Amino acid sequence: QVQLVESGGGLVQPGGSLRLSCAASGRTSSSYTMGWFRQAPGKEREFVATTWWSGVVGVYYADYADSVKGRFAISRDNAKNTVYLQLNSLKPEDAAVYYCAASQQVGLLLRQRDYDYWGQGTQVTVAS
Repeated sequence: QVQLVESGGGLVQPGGSLRLSCAASGRTSSSYTMGWFRQAPGKEREFVATTWWSGVVGVYYADYADSVKGRFAISRDNAKNTVYLQLNSLKPEDAAVYYCAASQQVGLLLRQRDYDYWGQGTQVTVAS
């Protein structure tokens, strides 16, 4: 089992930044694909970003939803078993509960059902 705990959410003004963290514990692996999803009130949970192992030690790929490309950045620190999501140039429509997810599969995973483990989420509110 893998446990995921998100942190770093909060209230930020439009145009501001936040960094979300996802701390993993249990049977973690640096080969796991890690993802971030979000769910706004009244909407379905949607893919935000993912990072997966390239097959070369220490090299990872990343992909993003079109709505956040160029503004958000996903990264990971395997020594700390932590994945980060840097949120820049935040917009009101970015407000949501952000969830971290982990999958034992290696590759580009965009669907929720491809992920095996989920955190409880952290709230991001964007308002002036």
